[in-house]
Amino acid sequence: MSIATVEKWGVFEAAFNGPSGGNPYLDVSLDAVFTHKSREVRVPGFYDGDGVYRVRFMPDIEGEWSFKTRSRTAELDGKTGAFVATTPSAGNHGPVRVRNKFHFAYADGKPFLSFGTTCYAWTHQPLDMQAQTLETLKTAGFNKIRMGVFPKDYPYNTNEPLYPSFEKGADGKEDFDRPNPVMFRHFEQQVAALCALGIEADIIMFHPYDRWGYADMSAEQDFRYVAYLAARLAAYRNVWWALANEYDFLIDTKPVAQWDRYFHIIEENDPYQHLKSIHNGEVSMNFDHRKPWVTHTCIQNPDVKLTQTWRDAYGKPVVNDEPEYEGNIVQCWGNLTAQELVHRFWITVTRGGYAGHGETYSHPDDLIWWAKGGELRGEAWKRIGFFRDLLEQDVTHGLDPMGAVGEWPWTRVSGVRDGASDLRYIYLGEHQPVVWSSGFPKDGDNYDVDIIDTWNMTITPAKKVEAPIPHPTRHGAIVRGGKADAAFGVELPGKPYLALRVRSKR
Repeated sequence: MSIATVEKWGVFEAAFNGPSGGNPYLDVSLDAVFTHKSREVRVPGFYDGDGVYRVRFMPDIEGEWSFKTRSRTAELDGKTGAFVATTPSAGNHGPVRVRNKFHFAYADGKPFLSFGTTCYAWTHQPLDMQAQTLETLKTAGFNKIRMGVFPKDYPYNTNEPLYPSFEKGADGKEDFDRPNPVMFRHFEQQVAALCALGIEADIIMFHPYDRWGYADMSAEQDFRYVAYLAARLAAYRNVWWALANEYDFLIDTKPVAQWDRYFHIIEENDPYQHLKSIHNGEVSMNFDHRKPWVTHTCIQNPDVKLTQTWRDAYGKPVVNDEPEYEGNIVQCWGNLTAQELVHRFWITVTRGGYAGHGETYSHPDDLIWWAKGGELRGEAWKRIGFFRDLLEQDVTHGLDPMGAVGEWPWTRVSGVRDGASDLRYIYLGEHQPVVWSSGFPKDGDNYDVDIIDTWNMTITPAKKVEAPIPHPTRHGAIVRGGKADAAFGVELPGKPYLALRVRSKR
């Protein structure tokens, strides 16, 4: 009899028949211990309806693994099995982790530069629209997507979901003690589809925009739901945990201590320790991302120039997933020009963080990407994809600001370096100088400089010139007799939204 195989960082699944009477979600517990040589990993199991129980596992070491189940229910206790974890296939780099304090990388060491988008309720739309969303994502250039487990009730998003999230009782109402396996199976299928496209699924557990009662479940029901979600989904390598979209709008019924408990339940039931964070609503209500169970700073704030301040405050990667959206809807956060959103991406990245995309163009049938997915109608996504491709050519570590907050370059222009390498990016934004040198190397001119037109998506070699001598100010007075701040300068065409890439000659 041949032994089963699954690639490293793939999903191994074992299914068992067990009791279906009563409420198995409450009455039956199951887990399994997976063993590779002397290493043991506990993995929670879950009930999948119709008397079927499952255990899923993501092996992170190649070679032979075995497992044994544990349960107080005799039919489920002591079940054993084995499989071999094989070499990962092309494109499988493992789950994303925090690396180098402020940046991300896959488990195999490949840098992960987050260029995400938002489609809150795409998995709750008609199946043909979901297929269209996946088709769009194949070529859109995003490598992460924010998506809710629960459907959403909000302007432009008022349709009923494809499936209820919980089974309905005799009274016709959803029973929050009985997750609907049909909905959860569909949800995890779409997570797997994203994985096949190389896209991280940033899974939002709770949100306040609700008419079904999910936002008002009891604390005990919340806790069971979080554990159930972890048991079902943690084995998928592309999972990120986003505990809430706008947690502070739920704070009256879910106080901070309860949010901390959700984090702890994830830690207890996710043996792979996927990335975990939480998202604010009001700009003054940032969660305390310094807490050790929060892996990175997830934030909503249009003032992207604060990115470096957030890095310093929390000491973790900063992902501003809502710097507002490109679109034309009446809400003020949803009518940026495409050029402004691209501008905010560049500011965020060149201050050492990561930004998120969203698109909210009015549609007669409310088919808006940010809410439902489907197709992209704007222009920012193309420039964001260009930006991602540009960085992935060279960045090997992560981009860190060249100066402290309030220092170079005078808070108006952003500049970053890739670790200790000679790769630098300087973003001039709305400024349009005809010559530039600040932030350039001082050790000679053995460097190539390219002018990047962030909107027209062009890269042009720059002409070097003698570095200008600036007249810096001190306490408001001009200081004369200065010296050049770099070994060389470059000529510029005198137009806004340009960036400079500086690389040592190859």
